[in-house]
Amino acid sequence: MKILKIDMNKLTVKEEDGTNYSRLGGRALTSKIIHDEVPATCHPLGAHNKLIFATGLLTGSGASSADRYSVGAKSPLTGGIKEANAGGITGLTLGKLGIKALVFENIRDDFKIIHLSKDGVQFADATPILGKDLSETATWLRDSYGKHVAVWLIGVSGEQKMNLAAIAGQDKDGEPTRFNGRGGLGAVAGSKGIKAIVIDASGVEKNRPKDKERFRQALKQYHSWLMETPGTAKVLPELGTAALVETTNALGALPTRNFSIGSMEDYKNITGETLRKTIMERGGEGTPTHACMPGCIIRCSNVYVNKAGKKVTGPIEYENIGLLGSNLDISDLDDIAELNRLCNEYGIDTIETGGALGVLMAQNVISFGDAKAAIEALHEVKKGSPLGRIIGSGADIIGKIYGEPHVPTVKGQTMPAYDPRAVKGLGVTYATSPMGADHTAGQTVRVQINHHAPEGQVNVSKNAQTVNTIWDHLGMCMFSSGAVQNRWDILADLVSGYSGEPFTGDDMLKIANETLKLEHTFNRRAGFTKAQDKLPDYFYEEENKASKTVFDVPANELETIGVTRNDL
Repeated sequence: MKILKIDMNKLTVKEEDGTNYSRLGGRALTSKIIHDEVPATCHPLGAHNKLIFATGLLTGSGASSADRYSVGAKSPLTGGIKEANAGGITGLTLGKLGIKALVFENIRDDFKIIHLSKDGVQFADATPILGKDLSETATWLRDSYGKHVAVWLIGVSGEQKMNLAAIAGQDKDGEPTRFNGRGGLGAVAGSKGIKAIVIDASGVEKNRPKDKERFRQALKQYHSWLMETPGTAKVLPELGTAALVETTNALGALPTRNFSIGSMEDYKNITGETLRKTIMERGGEGTPTHACMPGCIIRCSNVYVNKAGKKVTGPIEYENIGLLGSNLDISDLDDIAELNRLCNEYGIDTIETGGALGVLMAQNVISFGDAKAAIEALHEVKKGSPLGRIIGSGADIIGKIYGEPHVPTVKGQTMPAYDPRAVKGLGVTYATSPMGADHTAGQTVRVQINHHAPEGQVNVSKNAQTVNTIWDHLGMCMFSSGAVQNRWDILADLVSGYSGEPFTGDDMLKIANETLKLEHTFNRRAGFTKAQDKLPDYFYEEENKASKTVFDVPANELETIGVTRNDL
Protein backbone atom coordinates (compact mmCIF):
# COMPACT_ATOMS: atom_id res chain seq x y z
CA MET A 1 0.00 0.00 0.00
CA LYS A 2 1.28 3.45 -0.90
CA ILE A 3 0.94 6.97 0.42
CA LEU A 4 0.42 9.83 -2.02
CA LYS A 5 1.53 13.32 -1.03
CA ILE A 6 -0.02 16.01 -3.18
CA ASP A 7 1.28 19.58 -3.11
CA MET A 8 -1.76 21.68 -3.99
CA ASN A 9 0.28 24.81 -4.64
CA LYS A 10 2.63 23.23 -7.16
CA LEU A 11 0.16 20.52 -8.24
CA THR A 12 2.82 17.85 -7.88
CA VAL A 13 2.50 14.28 -6.62
CA LYS A 14 5.00 12.27 -4.62
CA GLU A 15 4.53 8.58 -3.96
CA GLU A 16 5.89 7.06 -0.77
CA ASP A 17 6.07 3.46 0.42
CA GLY A 18 3.54 2.90 3.19
CA THR A 19 5.45 -0.01 4.77
CA ASN A 20 6.43 2.03 7.83
CA TYR A 21 2.73 2.57 8.51
CA SER A 22 1.63 -1.01 7.78
CA ARG A 23 0.19 -1.47 11.29
CA LEU A 24 -1.70 1.81 11.26
CA GLY A 25 -4.94 2.77 9.54
CA GLY A 26 -7.71 5.34 9.83
CA ARG A 27 -7.40 7.65 12.82
CA ALA A 28 -4.19 6.00 14.04
CA LEU A 29 -2.56 6.90 10.72
CA THR A 30 -3.98 10.41 10.32
CA SER A 31 -3.01 11.34 13.88
CA LYS A 32 0.49 9.86 13.50
CA ILE A 33 1.17 11.90 10.36
CA ILE A 34 -0.25 15.08 11.89
CA HIS A 35 1.79 14.58 15.05
CA ASP A 36 4.99 13.97 13.08
CA GLU A 37 4.61 16.43 10.21
CA VAL A 38 2.32 19.33 11.16
CA PRO A 39 3.65 22.17 13.37
CA ALA A 40 1.20 22.23 16.28
CA THR A 41 1.12 26.04 16.39
CA CYS A 42 0.46 26.51 12.67
CA HIS A 43 -2.67 28.23 11.37
CA PRO A 44 -5.24 25.53 10.46
CA LEU A 45 -5.97 27.22 7.11
CA GLY A 46 -2.33 27.99 6.34
CA ALA A 47 0.29 26.25 4.23
CA HIS A 48 1.77 24.19 7.07
CA ASN A 49 -1.37 22.24 7.92
CA LYS A 50 -1.99 18.95 6.13
CA LEU A 51 -5.24 17.22 5.21
CA ILE A 52 -5.06 13.44 5.32
CA PHE A 53 -7.49 10.80 4.03
CA ALA A 54 -6.69 7.31 5.34
CA THR A 55 -8.40 3.95 4.95
CA GLY A 56 -8.86 1.68 7.96
CA LEU A 57 -6.99 -1.59 8.33
CA LEU A 58 -10.13 -3.52 7.35
CA THR A 59 -11.48 -1.13 4.70
CA GLY A 60 -12.27 -3.16 1.60
CA SER A 61 -12.08 -6.51 3.38
CA GLY A 62 -15.75 -7.38 2.95
CA ALA A 63 -16.38 -7.49 6.70
CA SER A 64 -19.69 -5.89 7.61
CA SER A 65 -19.51 -2.22 8.60
CA ALA A 66 -15.76 -2.10 7.89
CA ASP A 67 -15.46 0.27 4.92
CA ARG A 68 -15.03 3.44 6.94
CA TYR A 69 -12.13 5.85 6.57
CA SER A 70 -10.73 8.82 8.45
CA VAL A 71 -9.90 12.40 7.53
CA GLY A 72 -7.50 14.29 9.76
CA ALA A 73 -5.93 17.74 10.13
CA LYS A 74 -5.40 20.50 12.64
CA SER A 75 -8.93 21.80 13.19
CA PRO A 76 -9.93 25.42 12.51
CA LEU A 77 -12.80 24.90 14.97
CA THR A 78 -10.94 23.45 17.97
CA GLY A 79 -7.39 24.59 17.24
CA GLY A 80 -6.21 21.07 18.01
CA ILE A 81 -5.79 17.74 16.29
CA LYS A 82 -8.90 16.42 14.60
CA GLU A 83 -10.17 13.23 13.02
CA ALA A 84 -13.59 12.69 11.47
CA ASN A 85 -14.67 9.40 9.92
CA ALA A 86 -17.50 8.22 7.74
CA GLY A 87 -18.82 5.22 5.86
CA GLY A 88 -20.04 4.89 2.30
CA ILE A 89 -18.03 3.79 -0.73
CA THR A 90 -15.38 6.47 -1.15
CA GLY A 91 -12.81 5.10 1.29
CA LEU A 92 -13.45 1.63 -0.07
CA THR A 93 -12.73 2.83 -3.61
CA LEU A 94 -9.52 4.57 -2.53
CA GLY A 95 -8.32 1.32 -0.98
CA LYS A 96 -8.94 -0.54 -4.23
CA LEU A 97 -6.27 1.65 -5.84
CA GLY A 98 -3.77 0.45 -3.25
CA ILE A 99 -3.63 3.89 -1.63
CA LYS A 100 -3.29 3.77 2.13
CA ALA A 101 -3.41 7.53 2.59
CA LEU A 102 -3.72 10.78 0.65
CA VAL A 103 -1.78 13.65 2.20
CA PHE A 104 -2.61 17.12 0.86
CA GLU A 105 -0.06 19.84 1.51
CA ASN A 106 0.17 23.59 0.93
CA ILE A 107 -2.62 25.98 -0.13
CA ARG A 108 -3.98 27.68 -3.23
CA ASP A 109 -6.53 30.38 -4.08
CA ASP A 110 -8.50 28.64 -6.85
CA PHE A 111 -10.27 25.28 -6.75
CA LYS A 112 -9.36 22.02 -8.41
CA ILE A 113 -10.86 18.61 -9.06
CA ILE A 114 -8.34 15.87 -8.24
CA HIS A 115 -8.83 12.71 -10.29
CA LEU A 116 -7.24 9.46 -9.08
CA SER A 117 -7.04 6.25 -11.11
CA LYS A 118 -4.64 3.38 -11.77
CA ASP A 119 -3.03 5.68 -14.34
CA GLY A 120 -2.11 8.32 -11.77
CA VAL A 121 -3.32 11.76 -10.61
CA GLN A 122 -4.79 14.50 -12.78
CA PHE A 123 -6.02 17.99 -11.93
CA ALA A 124 -8.93 19.86 -13.49
CA ASP A 125 -10.52 23.28 -13.06
CA ALA A 126 -13.43 23.15 -10.59
CA THR A 127 -15.11 26.36 -11.78
CA PRO A 128 -18.14 24.53 -13.32
CA ILE A 129 -19.17 23.17 -9.91
CA LEU A 130 -18.39 26.09 -7.61
CA GLY A 131 -21.33 27.46 -5.64
CA LYS A 132 -23.57 24.50 -6.42
CA ASP A 133 -25.44 22.26 -3.97
CA LEU A 134 -23.71 18.96 -3.25
CA SER A 135 -26.33 16.79 -4.95
CA GLU A 136 -25.95 18.79 -8.16
CA THR A 137 -22.17 18.71 -7.85
CA ALA A 138 -22.09 14.93 -7.38
CA THR A 139 -24.36 14.42 -10.40
CA TRP A 140 -22.09 16.65 -12.53
CA LEU A 141 -19.01 14.69 -11.45
CA ARG A 142 -20.60 11.32 -12.25
CA ASP A 143 -21.84 12.61 -15.59
CA SER A 144 -18.35 13.91 -16.38
CA TYR A 145 -16.20 11.07 -15.05
CA GLY A 146 -18.53 8.05 -15.11
CA LYS A 147 -21.24 6.57 -12.91
CA HIS A 148 -18.74 4.10 -11.44
CA VAL A 149 -16.52 6.69 -9.73
CA ALA A 150 -16.58 7.62 -6.06
CA VAL A 151 -16.14 11.20 -4.88
CA TRP A 152 -15.25 13.37 -1.92
CA LEU A 153 -16.37 16.97 -2.14
CA ILE A 154 -16.98 20.15 -0.19
CA GLY A 155 -19.93 22.51 -0.41
CA VAL A 156 -20.28 26.27 -0.45
CA SER A 157 -19.35 26.34 3.24
CA GLY A 158 -15.99 24.77 2.48
CA GLU A 159 -15.41 27.16 -0.39
CA GLN A 160 -15.96 29.98 2.11
CA LYS A 161 -13.72 28.21 4.69
CA MET A 162 -16.39 28.20 7.39
CA ASN A 163 -15.68 26.53 10.74
CA LEU A 164 -18.63 24.16 10.37
CA ALA A 165 -17.72 23.02 6.85
CA ALA A 166 -17.65 19.25 6.35
CA ILE A 167 -16.31 16.85 3.73
CA ALA A 168 -18.88 14.62 2.02
CA GLY A 169 -18.42 11.16 0.58
CA GLN A 170 -20.90 8.92 -1.21
CA ASP A 171 -23.13 6.14 0.01
CA LYS A 172 -23.53 2.95 -1.97
CA ASP A 173 -26.26 4.58 -4.08
CA GLY A 174 -23.97 7.43 -5.11
CA GLU A 175 -25.56 10.07 -2.87
CA PRO A 176 -23.10 12.52 -1.21
CA THR A 177 -24.56 12.04 2.27
CA ARG A 178 -21.76 10.38 4.25
CA PHE A 179 -20.09 13.21 6.13
CA ASN A 180 -16.78 13.74 7.82
CA GLY A 181 -18.64 16.40 9.70
CA ARG A 182 -16.77 17.43 12.80
CA GLY A 183 -14.03 19.99 13.26
CA GLY A 184 -14.35 22.13 10.14
CA LEU A 185 -12.21 19.87 7.96
CA GLY A 186 -14.14 21.07 4.91
CA ALA A 187 -12.59 24.49 5.52
CA VAL A 188 -9.12 22.92 5.50
CA ALA A 189 -9.96 21.34 2.14
CA GLY A 190 -11.17 24.73 0.93
CA SER A 191 -7.92 26.38 1.99
CA LYS A 192 -6.03 23.89 -0.15
CA GLY A 193 -8.23 24.47 -3.19
CA ILE A 194 -9.75 20.98 -3.03
CA LYS A 195 -13.30 21.14 -4.36
CA ALA A 196 -13.63 17.47 -5.23
CA ILE A 197 -11.64 14.25 -5.31
CA VAL A 198 -12.77 11.75 -7.93
CA ILE A 199 -11.63 8.14 -7.48
CA ASP A 200 -11.80 5.71 -10.39
CA ALA A 201 -10.90 2.13 -9.49
CA SER A 202 -11.99 0.59 -12.79
CA GLY A 203 -9.62 -2.09 -14.07
CA VAL A 204 -8.33 -2.78 -10.57
CA GLU A 205 -8.71 -6.23 -9.01
CA LYS A 206 -10.62 -6.65 -5.77
CA ASN A 207 -8.56 -6.77 -2.58
CA ARG A 208 -8.29 -10.30 -1.23
CA PRO A 209 -7.28 -11.64 2.20
CA LYS A 210 -3.67 -12.75 2.53
CA ASP A 211 -4.68 -15.66 4.79
CA LYS A 212 -8.08 -16.69 3.46
CA GLU A 213 -8.87 -19.38 6.02
CA ARG A 214 -7.94 -17.30 9.05
CA PHE A 215 -9.94 -14.40 7.70
CA ARG A 216 -12.93 -16.61 6.85
CA GLN A 217 -13.13 -18.14 10.31
CA ALA A 218 -12.86 -14.78 12.06
CA LEU A 219 -15.41 -13.22 9.68
CA LYS A 220 -17.87 -16.02 10.36
CA GLN A 221 -17.62 -15.44 14.12
CA TYR A 222 -17.84 -11.65 13.81
CA HIS A 223 -20.90 -11.76 11.55
CA SER A 224 -22.62 -14.27 13.83
CA TRP A 225 -22.18 -11.87 16.75
CA LEU A 226 -23.77 -9.07 14.73
CA MET A 227 -26.75 -11.24 13.85
CA GLU A 228 -27.21 -12.55 17.40
CA THR A 229 -27.06 -9.20 19.21
CA PRO A 230 -30.42 -7.38 19.51
CA GLY A 231 -28.91 -3.93 18.97
CA THR A 232 -27.24 -4.77 15.66
CA ALA A 233 -29.74 -7.37 14.48
CA LYS A 234 -33.03 -5.63 15.30
CA VAL A 235 -32.96 -2.20 16.98
CA LEU A 236 -30.57 -0.38 14.65
CA PRO A 237 -31.88 -1.98 11.43
CA GLU A 238 -35.47 -1.06 12.36
CA LEU A 239 -35.11 2.30 14.10
CA GLY A 240 -31.60 3.49 13.23
CA THR A 241 -29.77 5.77 15.61
CA ALA A 242 -33.06 7.60 16.25
CA ALA A 243 -33.88 4.76 18.65
CA LEU A 244 -31.88 6.80 21.18
CA VAL A 245 -34.53 9.55 21.41
CA GLU A 246 -36.60 7.49 23.87
CA THR A 247 -33.51 6.57 25.89
CA THR A 248 -32.03 10.04 26.21
CA ASN A 249 -35.36 11.72 26.91
CA ALA A 250 -35.98 9.23 29.73
CA LEU A 251 -32.51 9.98 31.13
CA GLY A 252 -33.13 13.71 30.90
CA ALA A 253 -30.29 13.94 28.38
CA LEU A 254 -32.15 15.02 25.22
CA PRO A 255 -30.81 18.54 24.47
CA THR A 256 -33.71 20.97 24.44
CA ARG A 257 -33.77 24.73 23.91
CA ASN A 258 -30.00 25.24 23.68
CA PHE A 259 -29.16 22.51 26.21
CA SER A 260 -31.18 24.29 28.89
CA ILE A 261 -33.17 21.17 29.83
CA GLY A 262 -32.87 17.49 29.03
CA SER A 263 -36.36 16.55 27.87
CA MET A 264 -38.91 17.73 25.34
CA GLU A 265 -42.67 17.78 25.84
CA ASP A 266 -43.40 16.68 22.27
CA TYR A 267 -40.51 14.20 22.01
CA LYS A 268 -42.86 11.41 20.86
CA ASN A 269 -43.14 13.25 17.53
CA ILE A 270 -39.44 12.72 16.80
CA THR A 271 -38.68 9.23 18.11
CA GLY A 272 -37.23 6.42 16.03
CA GLU A 273 -40.60 4.69 16.10
CA THR A 274 -42.33 7.78 14.72
CA LEU A 275 -39.64 8.23 12.10
CA ARG A 276 -40.00 4.63 10.91
CA LYS A 277 -43.80 4.80 10.89
CA THR A 278 -43.78 8.05 8.91
CA ILE A 279 -41.41 6.70 6.25
CA MET A 280 -43.32 3.43 5.88
CA GLU A 281 -46.73 5.12 5.65
CA ARG A 282 -45.52 7.54 2.98
CA GLY A 283 -43.86 4.81 0.91
CA GLY A 284 -42.54 5.84 -2.48
CA GLU A 285 -38.81 6.45 -2.48
CA GLY A 286 -38.50 6.19 1.30
CA THR A 287 -36.95 3.37 3.26
CA PRO A 288 -36.65 3.12 7.05
CA THR A 289 -33.55 0.90 6.80
CA HIS A 290 -30.64 1.45 4.48
CA ALA A 291 -26.98 0.45 4.32
CA CYS A 292 -24.49 3.20 3.54
CA MET A 293 -21.80 0.59 2.84
CA PRO A 294 -22.10 -2.51 0.63
CA GLY A 295 -22.81 -5.63 2.65
CA CYS A 296 -23.51 -3.90 5.96
CA ILE A 297 -25.63 -6.10 8.21
CA ILE A 298 -26.63 -3.30 10.58
CA ARG A 299 -28.29 -1.01 7.96
CA CYS A 300 -28.93 1.86 10.40
CA SER A 301 -29.43 4.54 7.75
CA ASN A 302 -32.70 5.69 6.16
CA VAL A 303 -34.20 7.74 3.34
CA TYR A 304 -36.82 10.30 4.40
CA VAL A 305 -39.60 11.30 2.01
CA ASN A 306 -42.31 13.95 1.84
CA LYS A 307 -46.04 13.24 1.92
CA ALA A 308 -45.99 12.46 -1.81
CA GLY A 309 -43.32 9.78 -1.28
CA LYS A 310 -40.53 11.80 -2.91
CA LYS A 311 -37.09 11.75 -1.35
CA VAL A 312 -36.25 14.76 0.81
CA THR A 313 -33.01 13.74 2.47
CA GLY A 314 -31.17 10.97 4.19
CA PRO A 315 -30.23 9.85 6.61
CA ILE A 316 -32.13 11.34 9.55
CA GLU A 317 -29.82 10.41 12.43
CA TYR A 318 -30.27 10.78 16.17
CA GLU A 319 -27.74 13.62 16.28
CA ASN A 320 -29.68 15.49 13.58
CA ILE A 321 -32.95 15.04 15.49
CA GLY A 322 -31.35 16.15 18.74
CA LEU A 323 -29.48 19.23 17.47
CA LEU A 324 -31.77 20.38 14.64
CA GLY A 325 -34.93 19.26 16.44
CA SER A 326 -35.24 19.26 20.22
CA ASN A 327 -32.30 21.63 20.74
CA LEU A 328 -34.21 24.22 18.68
CA ASP A 329 -37.59 23.22 20.17
CA ILE A 330 -38.67 21.91 16.77
CA SER A 331 -40.74 18.71 16.90
CA ASP A 332 -41.90 18.28 13.31
CA LEU A 333 -39.95 15.65 11.36
CA ASP A 334 -40.62 17.44 8.07
CA ASP A 335 -38.99 20.60 9.41
CA ILE A 336 -36.04 18.65 10.78
CA ALA A 337 -35.69 16.88 7.43
CA GLU A 338 -35.57 20.20 5.57
CA LEU A 339 -32.89 21.55 7.91
CA ASN A 340 -30.99 18.30 7.46
CA ARG A 341 -31.32 18.54 3.67
CA LEU A 342 -29.89 22.06 3.64
CA CYS A 343 -26.97 20.98 5.82
CA ASN A 344 -26.26 18.17 3.35
CA GLU A 345 -26.54 20.44 0.32
CA TYR A 346 -24.27 23.13 1.77
CA GLY A 347 -21.80 20.63 3.20
CA ILE A 348 -22.10 21.64 6.86
CA ASP A 349 -21.96 19.64 10.08
CA THR A 350 -25.47 19.11 11.44
CA ILE A 351 -24.25 19.05 15.04
CA GLU A 352 -22.32 22.33 14.83
CA THR A 353 -25.17 23.89 12.84
CA GLY A 354 -27.72 22.92 15.48
CA GLY A 355 -25.46 24.32 18.17
CA ALA A 356 -25.04 27.60 16.27
CA LEU A 357 -28.76 28.02 15.71
CA GLY A 358 -29.45 27.14 19.34
CA VAL A 359 -27.21 29.94 20.61
CA LEU A 360 -28.85 32.39 18.18
CA MET A 361 -32.24 31.33 19.52
CA ALA A 362 -31.05 31.82 23.10
CA GLN A 363 -30.32 35.43 22.09
CA ASN A 364 -33.73 35.81 20.37
CA VAL A 365 -32.12 36.39 16.98
CA ILE A 366 -34.45 33.54 15.99
CA SER A 367 -37.28 32.30 18.19
CA PHE A 368 -37.19 28.81 19.65
CA GLY A 369 -39.51 26.56 17.69
CA ASP A 370 -39.52 28.81 14.61
CA ALA A 371 -38.56 26.27 11.97
CA LYS A 372 -39.25 28.66 9.09
CA ALA A 373 -36.81 31.22 10.48
CA ALA A 374 -34.18 28.53 11.09
CA ILE A 375 -34.52 27.34 7.49
CA GLU A 376 -34.24 30.90 6.21
CA ALA A 377 -31.14 31.42 8.35
CA LEU A 378 -29.46 28.42 6.75
CA HIS A 379 -30.11 29.89 3.30
CA GLU A 380 -27.85 32.74 4.42
CA VAL A 381 -24.96 30.29 4.74
CA LYS A 382 -25.07 29.62 1.01
CA LYS A 383 -25.26 33.34 0.27
CA GLY A 384 -22.29 34.07 2.51
CA SER A 385 -24.16 37.02 4.00
CA PRO A 386 -23.12 38.47 7.39
CA LEU A 387 -25.65 36.24 9.17
CA GLY A 388 -24.53 33.27 7.09
CA ARG A 389 -20.88 33.91 7.99
CA ILE A 390 -21.82 34.22 11.66
CA ILE A 391 -23.61 30.85 11.59
CA GLY A 392 -20.68 29.41 9.68
CA SER A 393 -18.29 30.43 12.44
CA GLY A 394 -19.87 27.92 14.85
CA ALA A 395 -21.59 28.11 18.23
CA ASP A 396 -18.55 29.14 20.27
CA ILE A 397 -17.83 32.28 18.27
CA ILE A 398 -21.54 33.14 18.11
CA GLY A 399 -21.61 33.06 21.90
CA LYS A 400 -18.74 35.53 22.01
CA ILE A 401 -20.32 37.80 19.41
CA TYR A 402 -23.62 37.99 21.30
CA GLY A 403 -22.29 37.75 24.85
CA GLU A 404 -24.12 34.49 25.55
CA PRO A 405 -22.55 32.37 28.34
CA HIS A 406 -24.80 29.36 27.71
CA VAL A 407 -22.83 27.86 24.84
CA PRO A 408 -22.62 24.03 24.81
CA THR A 409 -19.08 23.66 23.47
CA VAL A 410 -15.77 22.19 24.57
CA LYS A 411 -12.55 23.22 22.86
CA GLY A 412 -14.73 25.32 20.55
CA GLN A 413 -16.85 22.42 19.32
CA THR A 414 -20.58 21.89 19.91
CA MET A 415 -21.65 18.94 22.04
CA PRO A 416 -23.52 16.11 20.34
CA ALA A 417 -27.08 15.35 21.44
CA TYR A 418 -26.48 14.21 25.02
CA ASP A 419 -26.66 16.62 27.95
CA PRO A 420 -23.52 15.86 30.03
CA ARG A 421 -25.36 16.50 33.30
CA ALA A 422 -27.47 13.42 32.59
CA VAL A 423 -24.92 11.18 30.82
CA LYS A 424 -21.86 12.04 32.86
CA GLY A 425 -19.50 9.59 31.18
CA LEU A 426 -20.01 11.51 27.95
CA GLY A 427 -19.41 14.71 29.88
CA VAL A 428 -16.00 13.29 30.79
CA THR A 429 -15.39 12.43 27.13
CA TYR A 430 -16.39 15.93 26.02
CA ALA A 431 -14.06 17.52 28.55
CA THR A 432 -11.00 15.31 28.12
CA SER A 433 -10.97 13.97 24.56
CA PRO A 434 -8.34 15.55 22.31
CA MET A 435 -11.13 15.86 19.74
CA GLY A 436 -13.27 18.28 21.76
CA ALA A 437 -16.95 17.58 22.44
CA ASP A 438 -17.43 14.45 20.32
CA HIS A 439 -19.49 11.38 21.25
CA THR A 440 -17.66 9.23 18.69
CA ALA A 441 -14.46 9.80 20.67
CA GLY A 442 -15.83 7.89 23.68
CA GLN A 443 -19.50 6.95 23.66
CA THR A 444 -20.82 5.83 27.09
CA VAL A 445 -24.61 6.06 26.80
CA ARG A 446 -25.00 2.30 26.26
CA VAL A 447 -22.80 1.33 29.22
CA GLN A 448 -24.69 -0.26 32.12
CA ILE A 449 -24.00 2.37 34.79
CA ASN A 450 -25.96 4.98 36.72
CA HIS A 451 -25.48 7.82 34.24
CA HIS A 452 -26.61 10.43 36.78
CA ALA A 453 -24.01 9.52 39.40
CA PRO A 454 -20.45 10.92 39.27
CA GLU A 455 -18.84 7.70 40.49
CA GLY A 456 -17.04 5.55 37.94
CA GLN A 457 -17.61 7.90 35.00
CA VAL A 458 -13.92 8.65 34.40
CA ASN A 459 -13.02 4.98 34.01
CA VAL A 460 -16.05 4.40 31.78
CA SER A 461 -15.03 7.31 29.55
CA LYS A 462 -11.36 6.35 29.53
CA ASN A 463 -12.23 2.82 28.38
CA ALA A 464 -14.68 4.14 25.79
CA GLN A 465 -12.07 6.53 24.38
CA THR A 466 -9.68 3.60 23.89
CA VAL A 467 -12.37 1.38 22.37
CA ASN A 468 -13.62 4.03 19.95
CA THR A 469 -10.05 4.68 18.81
CA ILE A 470 -9.76 0.98 17.94
CA TRP A 471 -12.84 1.18 15.70
CA ASP A 472 -11.48 4.32 14.03
CA HIS A 473 -8.13 2.58 13.48
CA LEU A 474 -9.73 -0.44 11.83
CA GLY A 475 -12.22 1.50 9.70
CA MET A 476 -15.12 -0.22 11.45
CA CYS A 477 -18.44 1.21 12.58
CA MET A 478 -18.61 1.72 16.34
CA PHE A 479 -22.14 0.29 16.31
CA SER A 480 -20.48 -3.12 16.06
CA SER A 481 -18.98 -2.67 19.51
CA GLY A 482 -22.07 -3.95 21.31
CA ALA A 483 -21.79 -7.24 19.45
CA VAL A 484 -18.02 -7.64 19.75
CA GLN A 485 -17.95 -6.85 23.49
CA ASN A 486 -14.20 -6.14 23.59
CA ARG A 487 -13.31 -9.59 22.23
CA TRP A 488 -10.36 -8.08 20.41
CA ASP A 489 -8.65 -11.32 19.39
CA ILE A 490 -11.30 -12.02 16.74
CA LEU A 491 -10.81 -8.55 15.27
CA ALA A 492 -7.06 -9.14 15.39
CA ASP A 493 -7.60 -12.36 13.43
CA LEU A 494 -9.65 -10.41 10.88
CA VAL A 495 -6.84 -7.91 10.42
CA SER A 496 -4.12 -10.57 10.36
CA GLY A 497 -6.03 -12.68 7.88
CA TYR A 498 -6.79 -9.72 5.62
CA SER A 499 -3.48 -7.86 5.71
CA GLY A 500 -0.99 -10.62 6.45
CA GLU A 501 0.35 -8.43 9.27
CA PRO A 502 0.44 -10.30 12.63
CA PHE A 503 -1.90 -8.74 15.21
CA THR A 504 -3.13 -9.67 18.66
CA GLY A 505 -5.91 -8.16 20.74
CA ASP A 506 -3.29 -6.55 22.96
CA ASP A 507 -1.77 -4.92 19.87
CA MET A 508 -5.13 -3.29 19.16
CA LEU A 509 -5.29 -1.79 22.63
CA LYS A 510 -1.67 -0.67 22.53
CA ILE A 511 -2.03 1.16 19.21
CA ALA A 512 -5.22 2.86 20.38
CA ASN A 513 -3.60 4.15 23.57
CA GLU A 514 -0.48 5.26 21.67
CA THR A 515 -2.73 7.17 19.28
CA LEU A 516 -4.46 8.96 22.14
CA LYS A 517 -1.09 9.91 23.64
CA LEU A 518 0.07 11.35 20.32
CA GLU A 519 -3.13 13.37 20.03
CA HIS A 520 -2.83 14.77 23.54
CA THR A 521 0.83 15.59 22.90
CA PHE A 522 -0.05 17.51 19.73
CA ASN A 523 -2.69 19.51 21.58
CA ARG A 524 -0.29 20.28 24.40
CA ARG A 525 2.21 21.59 21.84
CA ALA A 526 -0.61 23.64 20.31
CA GLY A 527 -1.08 25.37 23.66
CA PHE A 528 -3.79 23.27 25.31
CA THR A 529 -3.68 22.94 29.11
CA LYS A 530 -6.00 21.42 31.68
CA ALA A 531 -7.97 24.67 31.46
CA GLN A 532 -9.40 23.35 28.17
CA ASP A 533 -10.36 20.02 29.76
CA LYS A 534 -13.64 21.19 31.27
CA LEU A 535 -17.25 21.86 30.40
CA PRO A 536 -18.81 25.34 30.29
CA ASP A 537 -19.48 26.69 33.78
CA TYR A 538 -23.25 26.44 33.63
CA PHE A 539 -23.20 22.64 33.39
CA TYR A 540 -21.58 22.58 36.85
CA GLU A 541 -23.78 25.27 38.34
CA GLU A 542 -27.27 25.08 36.81
CA GLU A 543 -29.41 22.02 37.42
CA ASN A 544 -30.84 20.14 34.48
CA LYS A 545 -34.47 20.13 35.56
CA ALA A 546 -35.25 16.92 33.69
CA SER A 547 -32.51 14.84 35.31
CA LYS A 548 -32.27 16.98 38.47
CA THR A 549 -28.48 16.84 38.23
CA VAL A 550 -25.45 19.02 37.55
CA PHE A 551 -22.11 17.80 36.19
CA ASP A 552 -20.22 16.94 39.36
CA VAL A 553 -17.48 14.51 38.35
CA PRO A 554 -14.49 15.66 40.44
CA ALA A 555 -11.91 17.74 38.58
CA ASN A 556 -9.01 15.77 40.03
CA GLU A 557 -10.44 12.61 38.44
CA LEU A 558 -10.74 14.32 35.06
CA GLU A 559 -7.07 15.25 35.33
CA THR A 560 -6.09 11.59 35.13
CA ILE A 561 -6.91 11.76 31.41
CA GLY A 562 -5.13 13.78 28.76
CA VAL A 563 -2.63 16.60 28.92
CA THR A 564 -1.84 16.20 32.60
CA ARG A 565 -0.81 12.55 32.34
CA ASN A 566 2.69 11.96 33.69
CA ASP A 567 3.57 9.45 30.99
CA LEU A 568 3.25 11.88 28.06
